[in-house]
Amino acid sequence: LDIPKPAGRAIFGVDAAIQVAKEIGYPVLVRPSYVLGGQAMEIVYTESELKQYMKHAVDISPDPDAPILVDKYVMGKEVEVDVIADGVDCVIPGIMEHIERAGVHSGDSMAVCPPQTLSQDIIDQIISHAIKLAMALEVRGLMNIQFVLDDDEVQVIEVNPRASRTVPFLSKITGVPMIQIATNVVL
Repeated sequence: LDIPKPAGRAIFGVDAAIQVAKEIGYPVLVRPSYVLGGQAMEIVYTESELKQYMKHAVDISPDPDAPILVDKYVMGKEVEVDVIADGVDCVIPGIMEHIERAGVHSGDSMAVCPPQTLSQDIIDQIISHAIKLAMALEVRGLMNIQFVLDDDEVQVIEVNPRASRTVPFLSKITGVPMIQIATNVVL
C-alpha cells in the first residue's frame, strides 16, 4: 500500500532478536505477540538489555511458541484513529494526538482530540493511510490504527480490525454514535 512503517520483524529466540536489532539499529521496541494492554512492552538500547528482556518476555507470553516483535523505536509522536468502514466509505470521527512519547502504550497514555500540533499535511496523510488500510483489509465495522510521526512522515505501527478502548471517548467528544453506526454496517 506504500504506507511507511518502522523496520522490524517477528522473531523466535534470543539470537534472532539480536540479529534483527543489529540490522535495524538500537533503540528497539520489543514486545511479545498476543499480549493485552502493552504488557511487557519495552524500549531497549543495548544488546545486554535485549538479552535480559528476552529472558523475561518468554515468561510473560501466554503462548511460549508465539513470536516476539522487534521494531525500530521511532522517537516521534503517536497518533491514533478509529475508523468505521463499510467496504465503500470510511468515517473517521476524529484524530487523537498522544501527549506522551511514542512507545507508551495507548492504554497508559493521554491523548487530545482534536489534535493540537498536527499540520494539515500530516492530517491528510493519516486520513489517506487509514482509508487505504480499511479498504485493503476489507473492514466492515470498526478498526483502530496507531501511527507514529517521524519528522513529516506518518508511519503505521499497529492496525486492529476491531473496536478499541478509545471508541467511547471519541464518540462522546465528537457526538458521532460510532458503535451504532458500526453495528448497522455489520448487520
